[in-house]
Amino acid sequence: MAETPAAPVHSDPPHGTLTYRDVNRDIVATLATPGKMYWAVVGLLQILVGAAAVAFVIQMLFGMGVTGLNNPVGWGVYIITFVFWVGIAHSGTLISAVLFLFRARWRMPVYRTAEAMTVFAVLTAGLFPLIHMGRTWKFYWLLPYPNQRLVWPNFKSPLMWDVLAVSTYLMISSLFFYFGLIPDIAAARDRSTGIRRRIYNVMCFGWTGRGTHWIHYRKAYLIFAAIATPLVVSVHSVVSWDFAMSIIPGWHTTIFPPYFVAGAIHSGLAMVITLLIPLRALFRVKHIVTLRHLQALALFTIATGLFVGHAYMIEFFIAAYSGNTYEYSIFNSLETGRPFGHYSVAFWIMAICNCVAPLLFAFRRIRSSILWLFVLSILINVGMWFERFVIIVTSLSTDFIPYNWGYYRISLVEGIILVGSFAWFLLQFVLFAKHLPTISMTEVKELIPPPTAEEVPE
Repeated sequence: MAETPAAPVHSDPPHGTLTYRDVNRDIVATLATPGKMYWAVVGLLQILVGAAAVAFVIQMLFGMGVTGLNNPVGWGVYIITFVFWVGIAHSGTLISAVLFLFRARWRMPVYRTAEAMTVFAVLTAGLFPLIHMGRTWKFYWLLPYPNQRLVWPNFKSPLMWDVLAVSTYLMISSLFFYFGLIPDIAAARDRSTGIRRRIYNVMCFGWTGRGTHWIHYRKAYLIFAAIATPLVVSVHSVVSWDFAMSIIPGWHTTIFPPYFVAGAIHSGLAMVITLLIPLRALFRVKHIVTLRHLQALALFTIATGLFVGHAYMIEFFIAAYSGNTYEYSIFNSLETGRPFGHYSVAFWIMAICNCVAPLLFAFRRIRSSILWLFVLSILINVGMWFERFVIIVTSLSTDFIPYNWGYYRISLVEGIILVGSFAWFLLQFVLFAKHLPTISMTEVKELIPPPTAEEVPE
């Protein structure tokens, strides 16, 4: 099998100076045979995933006592991380579907990364309810299938709503992601030989680029985008009902659906920036994924950060205005309130990283610096993980009766599995980046003037 040549070094020209041939050549070149650094990263990620698998086996053998879960904190790192990864998945649909419908042209070079992130984040999130079950081998009880025990899932439970919502989201996002890849896989096929060419030919379903192919592709892509758009709102709203449908102080509030959706998009946009910065440097595609695209994402995070900060303030206002003693104690009490109680450090990490850090993007010098973009995007995701920690743990640990209060500490097993989840997500993305195009050749070409007869791609 002939190897794809290494990517050339460019001086980062604007899109207008590129040709269709340049786009095909440079993006297909990212699929070249990886070097030692790539395999070193893959090996490190596999070690971390293996460590998480060992921790999970230990939990299976010795039971949930190896975790920090207790009475009354029955939900801990696993559910926190489940909500976090479902949230990460949301901006992929936003960038690829919603902004496609609004014809936002700046999304074109970055949406493929966001779509891949969506699929891999949902696959990661789906592991945590199974890990949290304890008896993971009985996961099939969640599935509605005829059985001799006459056991049927309780569809009145918000946890069953999660199963339906997340599985639907995974199916639509995967189809949308793969469907958009078809023309680019065909372009990679045309520049490949041997077994890789045959695999690409099967994956692109014999795409030849005829006019009828493009007509049906555009219509189907528009339909997928229209179907996927409502999922941005509905899926994480359903996840928020896991909490809002209960009567636990701090959870029983109608602001949770929009609050969770805004937070999900906030964290997802930050993760897209985190992934794109090393991707454009390692694959030498800075002339395609330019600083302008990263700045657009950064400005978007300012808006979502303001919405999230507004939701935080509304929670405090509702608690104070309601006159409910239990609700008030969760937010405003000097002893047990979130800003002052046992988990005050987590609260202030959440508030600073989610509300203050994104505001720095308002300064052109900050959002024009790759280092600042990378650091702040990571801080936002750290803050969003702690947001879920604050929501879940503070409400469960201080419920209605002080006698029931308990303190939750993350155990070593939970910490290893948490780190392993990030390694698992990154491993999927790293493998994807070397086998399929991470940038859409089809849509990047829409930013380029039509070629002359001499510039028609090979």
